[in-house]
Amino acid sequence: MKLFDSHCHIDDRAYSDDIEDVKKRMAEAGVAAAMIVGINRKSSKKAVAMAEADERFYASVGVHPHDAQDCSEDTVRFLAELAQNPKVRAWGEIGLDFNRMYSPQADQEKWFVRQLEAAQDLNLPLIFHERDSKGRFLEMLKSCFKNENKGVVHCFSGNKAELKAYLDMGLYIGITGILTIESRGAELRKLVGSIPQDRILIETDAPYLTPAPQKNHTRRNEPAFVKSVLLTLARVRNQTPETLSSVLWENTCRLFEIGDK
Repeated sequence: MKLFDSHCHIDDRAYSDDIEDVKKRMAEAGVAAAMIVGINRKSSKKAVAMAEADERFYASVGVHPHDAQDCSEDTVRFLAELAQNPKVRAWGEIGLDFNRMYSPQADQEKWFVRQLEAAQDLNLPLIFHERDSKGRFLEMLKSCFKNENKGVVHCFSGNKAELKAYLDMGLYIGITGILTIESRGAELRKLVGSIPQDRILIETDAPYLTPAPQKNHTRRNEPAFVKSVLLTLARVRNQTPETLSSVLWENTCRLFEIGDK
């Protein structure tokens, strides 16, 4: 099997001491590629540098809603210049997060729209983040997102109506280790069977959202653990892991416009 972790943050300082070991375990698990996702100016720059240094990695650039209050036109220009690098295959993660409100709603919405525009200008697919926006994220997407620029709703954990709305907009759906957690993933396991086969991705969101059974031994997630997401997804969807892994690889490469590897 050949797996693609479609969303991780291994530029995080949590990997400062053992990144080479993380890469080794990734290879041993059959994870042949990973998307390192930018969340601000600094992390986007590091993600691009890591992608340039290792053929298995790709990068996205963007400002996460948590960091929206620190965004500026200069930052957007900087990210647009970074995006000229051929290893940059997406813009994100961007969106709305009204859970902890690290940035005011007005700032989140302003820079969400501005980054949608920047990605559209560059014809880059989008990586979306949504949490507790009470319908505002969907409302803004419907008015601002041009779906010729493809996108993925990262770490989907919404309801049936939200899932349908995202699919109707042409979006892909990113599934994390939440799927593997007995209680927290129960509703998600009911929904994943209704996602069209050509619109689903798997991801770790490492170092966050460690799947079972690894979460019983470590708090830090890593790309190798995306295999646990695959195995649970295959079981829930009644598919063989081998068949599903091939489909997921093709989906991820199609979304991010990555050629044969």
